[in-house]
Amino acid sequence: MASGGDSPEDVSSDWASASLVDLTSPELAKAGASVMDSGEDFEVLDEEEEEDMSGLPPLEDVPASKTAAAKDEARGLEPGQPAEEGSEAVEEWMDILGSGLLKKKVLVVGQGRETRPVKNQDVTIRLKATLEDGMVVEENPSLTFTLGDCDVIQALDLCVQLMEMGETALIRSDPKYCHGFQGRSPDIPPDAHLTLEVELLAARDAPDLELLSGKEKVELANRKRERGNFHYQRADYVLAVNSYDIALKVIGSSSKVEFSPEEEVELLDAKVKCLNNLAASQLKLDHYEAALRSCNQVLEQQPDNIKALFRKGKVLAQLGEYSEAIPILKAALKLEPSNKTIHMELSKLAKKHADQKSVETEMYRKMLGTAGSSGPPAKCKDKSTRAIPWKWLFGATAVALGGVALSVVIAARN
Repeated sequence: MASGGDSPEDVSSDWASASLVDLTSPELAKAGASVMDSGEDFEVLDEEEEEDMSGLPPLEDVPASKTAAAKDEARGLEPGQPAEEGSEAVEEWMDILGSGLLKKKVLVVGQGRETRPVKNQDVTIRLKATLEDGMVVEENPSLTFTLGDCDVIQALDLCVQLMEMGETALIRSDPKYCHGFQGRSPDIPPDAHLTLEVELLAARDAPDLELLSGKEKVELANRKRERGNFHYQRADYVLAVNSYDIALKVIGSSSKVEFSPEEEVELLDAKVKCLNNLAASQLKLDHYEAALRSCNQVLEQQPDNIKALFRKGKVLAQLGEYSEAIPILKAALKLEPSNKTIHMELSKLAKKHADQKSVETEMYRKMLGTAGSSGPPAKCKDKSTRAIPWKWLFGATAVALGGVALSVVIAARN
């Protein structure tokens, strides 16, 4: 909407051409601030649904025991036993998911399976990415990300967890686990297969959230939120929801550190942005009850938040609660009278509400048997009016007979 943020179509080409691990470094977060930190960073206003590319396997789905055994068998070695680079055993490819879409080959043997990183650890790798024609599209001697947080392309998230410390591996990935049908302008075309040369340099536990300062929490949460925006813009709504949830967990975690009033304000602002973007993603996934909860959490903190009001109105409309949705959208329009999007949504809802009331009225008439001509009720009325004189006549006759009987009785006594 016009009140803040950029729509997905407005994101600059610089942002689109970010690194494979583009949203994890503080430097890049700072570089993208002008685009991503101007508010909740997109709107749910587009009518046309994009293809959902979110059905990618989480890290838990990787069959660790099977791949570990396959790796040892491929090496022809016991775990931790050294091997010469280029030996026949080391040259074997490991099918990570059993589908042939993601493969890994050990170039330099690591320090043993016990040195493998685990989910939620911060890992540092050396990365070189090339296209099928050998063109280098990414090269970085030291990239750090949190394993399992979807901070990087799926090919890295799925394969690095199977690497040993000091290991160098070659990864061949289908577009599904890289940049998909969209590619990455200007250097990675749509539906491009990538070959990644990766060396695992370090793995360490992530920082203790309880010991982070308010500023550090805000920076970490914003990086996760920005990654969620990246997924949203690529129609990976499930991954977007995952990133926003992680950001909210960072913000809501307990702390042993006192925050300044300014830090409290920044944390609240980050929370509102994450919740609004979370609601947008949940709307795309048709998770209406969850989206309604996210909107309500925003409105508890900021009752006049236009985006939360707008999205809550849309959620209620999707649930068929037009009589509740219309006042909420009117409240949003009152805050921003010139907003054409809210005007359009209100017009659509007013028509749907009128149609709904018409259907309900007709249904009630059928239930009460009053549908169609008004003839039958009129007949009933005529019957009633004709019946009244007969009742009066019967009553009068009874009174007259009673009077005669009483006169006879009195005369007999006299």
